Amino acid sequence: MAIPFPRFIASEKAAMEAGLLVPSSPSQPPVILTQDDLKKIAAYKAVEYVESGMVLGLGTGSTAKHAVDRIGELLRQGKLKDITGVPTSKKTHEQALSLGIPLSDLDSHPVIDLAIDGADEVDPYLNLVKGRGGSLLREKMVESACKKFVVIVDESKLVNYLGGSGLAMPVEVIQFVGSSLLLGCKNCLRILVALPSSGLLAASDAILQIAGVVEHGMFLDMATTVIVAGELGLTVKNK
Repeated sequence: MAIPFPRFIASEKAAMEAGLLVPSSPSQPPVILTQDDLKKIAAYKAVEYVESGMVLGLGTGSTAKHAVDRIGELLRQGKLKDITGVPTSKKTHEQALSLGIPLSDLDSHPVIDLAIDGADEVDPYLNLVKGRGGSLLREKMVESACKKFVVIVDESKLVNYLGGSGLAMPVEVIQFVGSSLLLGCKNCLRILVALPSSGLLAASDAILQIAGVVEHGMFLDMATTVIVAGELGLTVKNK
């Protein structure tokens, strides 16, 4: 996907810092941005919430990767100091180490100041589906422990209700349980995607009560801010 990026003040700072936009000129044609460019702009906007001395939850995935890169860049430039990262996956752990970001874990830092991560779906109430990238459990553990959770997405991730994309709901299970449990989870998920927001907590509880289920991909009432990059620039949604 490639779209013209309009000149909205709220979007220009993040876009310029991401190297995707030069200062506005009346004669300059619109910049054509890809979906990955939009993710990068949203990620750079999210990093504006980061302050020196923070303990940060470092997300996983194609959008969160840009945020981790930006944090590493600001540390090298001396614009951020005394940052400690708690990664949500082995891949993010390796990325952060390569960028020189000091790392720790939840045992040492049970309360996290801020987490930045992407999402697979975002509904109008800022409920999320996450975990299709395979880091579901660690993401939920870290992001449940944070004071502020900033979610970064492009507009393709917005849905009217969780499950609205038509894609699978991630459910992490003990490997031993086998296909009988997975069949039951699939049945639960077919019910879940049709539920209104008011029924999500009940659906969450029902899935977690299935023997062998470790966690599911619904992140309910966890996001405090969602940053959406799209055709009309950046939109920041707060709870």
